[in-house]
Amino acid sequence: MDTAELLSPLKALAEETRLNIISLLLTHDLCVGALAHRLGISEAAVSQHLQVLRKAGLVKGEKRGYWTHYAVERDALIDLAERLKAIADQHSCAEGCCRRKASDEVHCGRKEVKRDV
Repeated sequence: MDTAELLSPLKALAEETRLNIISLLLTHDLCVGALAHRLGISEAAVSQHLQVLRKAGLVKGEKRGYWTHYAVERDALIDLAERLKAIADQHSCAEGCCRRKASDEVHCGRKEVKRDV
């Protein structure tokens, strides 16, 4: 998953209602009507949120009789969590990072940059 692929699910989850939908769908597969009832919003609003979540690869729909029931794509959610953990686990680089020297110069990587005071 490259950076662009990482942004889509993160943007989808950044909206409170969509995060609540994911939380509900982690416990039960639900149809649009049930989600609307539990969230206290219209079915149209739920459908729009589900469309964003589907495009981000976080939910899938399964037709069951007349209704479509939605479920979380758990593998996608786990992959996203692992990707975020890998980013968080990156160690900071001691060399090549900006730091101030005693001479009031800022050292960035291999360049010496004089500060204007």
